[in-house]
Amino acid sequence: MTPEDLRFTEAHEWVRAVSEDTVRVGITDYAQAQLGDVVMLQLPEVGQRTTAGEEIGEIDSTKTMSEVYAPVDGEVVAVNEALADHPELVNSAPYGEGWMVEIKLDASVDDTLAGLLDAQAYRALTEQP
Repeated sequence: MTPEDLRFTEAHEWVRAVSEDTVRVGITDYAQAQLGDVVMLQLPEVGQRTTAGEEIGEIDSTKTMSEVYAPVDGEVVAVNEALADHPELVNSAPYGEGWMVEIKLDASVDDTLAGLLDAQAYRALTEQP
């Protein structure tokens, strides 16, 4: 199921506004299913600058290693520390406790989110029912 309140990238990251200038980022349920069981994550440090489309981390799973890309321009202001001990949260709760980073945006939330896919467009991209 693809939550209607999120925005998405073609690289399978999701974005949720958590304040007027900050978003929370993770990977989609579709992406975690393709990866298999997540066993380790390398995430950026708080304070790191992000540029939309650039790599900010890696996910290691039982099947493969995959990059995580920044969906927005800004600065990392929080990293989900729970993932260090419990990377499986990315599989079990990709849209909840499995979030990865929070980014303070360089632009407004509305302008930033407008440039991303809505749930319907993301479902069309992944051919989900």
